[in-house]
Amino acid sequence: LLPDQNLLNMFEAINSEIGQFIQRKCVEDERESLLLREKTLREQAEVASRLKDEFLATVSHELRTPLNAILGWGQIIQAGKLSGEEQKDALDKICRNARAQSQLINDLLDTSRLITGNLRLNLSPTAVVPIIEAALDVVRPAAEAKGIEFSTSYKSDIETIICDPHRLQQMIWNLLTNAVKFTPSGGQIKVAFEQNKDALQIIVSDTGQG
Repeated sequence: LLPDQNLLNMFEAINSEIGQFIQRKCVEDERESLLLREKTLREQAEVASRLKDEFLATVSHELRTPLNAILGWGQIIQAGKLSGEEQKDALDKICRNARAQSQLINDLLDTSRLITGNLRLNLSPTAVVPIIEAALDVVRPAAEAKGIEFSTSYKSDIETIICDPHRLQQMIWNLLTNAVKFTPSGGQIKVAFEQNKDALQIIVSDTGQG
């Protein structure tokens, strides 16, 4: 019986060592997994922080652009050196830039609603061309500052569609804003509204790169 007992003791010792090895391995694997998750979360947080900073910088710049125009033209009017017609033109520019800034703020609010899942559509019959013209009025000051010319082409027999007019204008305004931003001074931007078989197309093209 003694040799058998020694053999059992040896097996128990081996089993104990194997068990401890497996336990240590599990602990090491779990620690490595935690470190990897921590590293991934840290990298994601760094990316999110960088994107937030870039977003805030872009928003600040976009909001300052119309605000600077409003303040500048307001100071010119206060100086009292403009003729009646020049003063009317200056007030028009102030109104257009105020609308542009209002649109930017609405876009920020819409982004927040989209993230929280509270964005809603208000569908109604909408005339497309007036929406395009309204979006053009908003971006016109920025285009004029760069000497960019607009041209329009409206060739659709269908004038009214069912949509959310605010979202449609927002979409067109975003396209036009990007076109103005990336079109060099003295360039051109073309806006077309046309029918393509059963589809309607709103096309914004420019002379910038890309």
